[in-house]
Amino acid sequence: MPVLGHTQYGKAEVRVVRIFRETDPHEIVDHNVSVALSGDFADTHLTGDNSKVLTTDAIKNTVNAFAKEAGDAVRTPELFGLALARHFTEVDQVSRVRVQVETYPWRRLEHAGVPHPHAFARDGGHVRTTTVTRSSAGQEWVVSGVRGLVVLKTTDSEFHTFYADRYTTLAPTTDRVMATEVTSQWWHATPPADFDAAHCAVVGAIASAFAGHHSLALQQTLYAMGTEVLAAEPGIGEIRFSLPNKHHFLLDLEPFGLKNPGEVFHADDRPYGLIEGTVRRDDEPDPGPAFDPGQGW
Repeated sequence: MPVLGHTQYGKAEVRVVRIFRETDPHEIVDHNVSVALSGDFADTHLTGDNSKVLTTDAIKNTVNAFAKEAGDAVRTPELFGLALARHFTEVDQVSRVRVQVETYPWRRLEHAGVPHPHAFARDGGHVRTTTVTRSSAGQEWVVSGVRGLVVLKTTDSEFHTFYADRYTTLAPTTDRVMATEVTSQWWHATPPADFDAAHCAVVGAIASAFAGHHSLALQQTLYAMGTEVLAAEPGIGEIRFSLPNKHHFLLDLEPFGLKNPGEVFHADDRPYGLIEGTVRRDDEPDPGPAFDPGQGW
């Protein structure tokens, strides 16, 4: 006989923009919020009884209202996520809440060489990500992250002495372009006093390690980046990376009578190598639902 397994439901991708007009210059915060509830909701699946179901429309309305009610917490995605998670776990039939927040950066436009107080452009840089998980017993897990951080270096990268079988055609190299688009998540075993400062420190450590590490493989660079992050932020217990190889292939310009000493490349977006891994402190417990397998990397 079939039995019902784990279920969850909620509202996905609630886009909410908060403008702080009481400041001069104005400030803007742009979030994309997804909320998932787990708990005593079996009846709606098994019998169609919706008496315990908080509507997804109400979840959306709560996110929008909290953009005002949460005050300054909305400025920081981790604090905004915690405020929402704490609210939803007050519902009796909810045993666990997961709040995911993507935060999109904006920069001020300039007018006559001066930053304009009220005009902005969406920054094309990386997206800040946050996942807050809270149980009805009051346990909380906060995972911060970054997506779309594209980094490249023109040298100081090698790849050779790799295992070869009869299908291997890749030539070894002692000097190559190395580029990747960093997706990373880090678990705050001990939440910091300032999530914004911690986020900047982690992104800075990732960038610094990528730039300064003489790489023999992207896998080695992944470990170097994780090591530098853990050194920079002692409250982080674990960091995960997903690193696609952004391949740059040297073009053959000989048909045009031109030499190409590592100067002109074809940037190929697919297929690509995908390197994923975790760097964690050996004295930290397993992060549990902080890294729910359903979340992916």
